[in-house]
Amino acid sequence: MAHQINTEKLNQEFESKSPQDIIRWAVQEFPEKLAMTSSFGSESGVLLHMVSRIKPSIPVLFIETGYHFPETIQYKKDLIRSLGLTNVIDLKADPKKREELLRKYQDVPYEKNPDLCCQINKVDSLDEALKDYHAWMTGIRRHQSDTRKSVRYLEEYTGELYKISPLAGMTSRDCWWYLKEHSIPRHPLYEKGYLSIGCWPCTRPVQEGDDERSGRWAGKSKTECGIHKFKEVKPRDEEKKIDKDLSANI
Repeated sequence: MAHQINTEKLNQEFESKSPQDIIRWAVQEFPEKLAMTSSFGSESGVLLHMVSRIKPSIPVLFIETGYHFPETIQYKKDLIRSLGLTNVIDLKADPKKREELLRKYQDVPYEKNPDLCCQINKVDSLDEALKDYHAWMTGIRRHQSDTRKSVRYLEEYTGELYKISPLAGMTSRDCWWYLKEHSIPRHPLYEKGYLSIGCWPCTRPVQEGDDERSGRWAGKSKTECGIHKFKEVKPRDEEKKIDKDLSANI
């Protein structure tokens, strides 16, 4: 039976809850069908640590594009070991699609067609993996950039998939204190000015005064890889109709 969740009501309630409370709710609501994604970037240790203390066996989906910094791969290994994560899964692009992409764009698709590069190396592989789950947790936050300032704690996508963002209300300072309080190491590139870390061809240090994600696809109009936009959010008027139908049966 499909979940009947009132996302509007829960989003209001989550505004006064801690990220850990929201994670516990997700674990209880989707006990066997919950996953999370992590880039193992500069602030990834926050959500990973919280999850490791609540349910370390939650599948952690890491999108292995083949273009990560060596420092990211090592940081990933270090956090898996130190946090006791037991179910980290690497997602990779379809080999045939990737080969065709590289051939068409002379081995530099990230320069010649970054949107398609992200689509094949990130979005498609995540889309396929999420077919096995009913809910997906992310570490995105409203304070990261203007494009994320309207992030909600809970969204329902068409196709009965929920996205949960427990850290939505946290600031970069909140994250800094959390990492310090729990002695979680930062990504080694953080001290070099990399506040948001993705693939090496498309990531630069952040300039003073710019937002955290300004170093991603610097000089291009692109601001997101697409994994937080590729699913269609279920219309809220449809949700209200479900609530009305349920009320009629009481």
